[in-house]
Amino acid sequence: MNIRAYFARHAQVFVGSLGRATQQPLATLMTMGVIAVALALPLLLYLFVQNARTATADWNDAYDLSVYMDKKANSARVQALAKQLQKRGDVAAVRVVTADQALAEFRKDSGFGKALDALDNNPLPDTLIVTPTLLASTPQGTDTLKAVIAALPGVQSVQLDTEWVRRLYAMLDVLRTAVLLTGGLLGLGVVLIVSNTIRLDILNRRAEIEVMKLVGASDGFARRPFLYSGIWYGLGGGLLALLLVAIASVALARPVGQLALLYGSPFRMEGLGITLSAWVIGLAVGLAWVGSWLAATRHIRAIEPT
Repeated sequence: MNIRAYFARHAQVFVGSLGRATQQPLATLMTMGVIAVALALPLLLYLFVQNARTATADWNDAYDLSVYMDKKANSARVQALAKQLQKRGDVAAVRVVTADQALAEFRKDSGFGKALDALDNNPLPDTLIVTPTLLASTPQGTDTLKAVIAALPGVQSVQLDTEWVRRLYAMLDVLRTAVLLTGGLLGLGVVLIVSNTIRLDILNRRAEIEVMKLVGASDGFARRPFLYSGIWYGLGGGLLALLLVAIASVALARPVGQLALLYGSPFRMEGLGITLSAWVIGLAVGLAWVGSWLAATRHIRAIEPT
């Protein structure tokens, strides 16, 4: 019976705090709106970084290695080397491009067909296009694979141009760190916003708190409705933040899709998802609860009945 009464009292205070918040709708919406903006900014940056990583996830061709064989290597040696590399655990595929195929492709794409007809022999070597596995498709993994292949007999040179991919990933790492720092600072801002709002609410209800303490109420009992008010602020602010991010995602989806089509990519902008949205709501409620607890604990403790 005591447990039932305990939870009934909490439910009563929980609903009552919502009713008190709705009595001042403008002030409540303004507080929730500030929380929403503070949460939406890092969320939008996070979406940008995640979508950029998703858009570049299938750029494994950027890590393909072009293995140029020595002109003295015959076709049997080229095929044997291709089979040898295919057996490696860090190699996903090996494609053989013969010298004749390479010359035909160059003749077709370059437009210098007549000039190439004047050549006495084919200057292009046989080439192996080596595609590393997804786990090995990193700057470190491809550098290691490049060094191993370059040391094999019959290989003249190995070409790997990933500097631009390195720079891209480095910029994304910087942006990810900036998102974390920005999110941390704005999260602290949410705590301060809710703390100041609860402080003002406590000052407005000072007489009520004094009466509660006169009849024997503890600080925890007097603090309880303010903690639930903080939870409502966080819940409302989190939902508004998700709404803002959803609107921004819808607004950006079409131009991003059109830009992807220009580059021949089927990429479509992704949203936060259900799991991450739940985490955002939980984080918003948690930050608001911390702010309300700090303010309520400090200021209610300082109130003494006169």
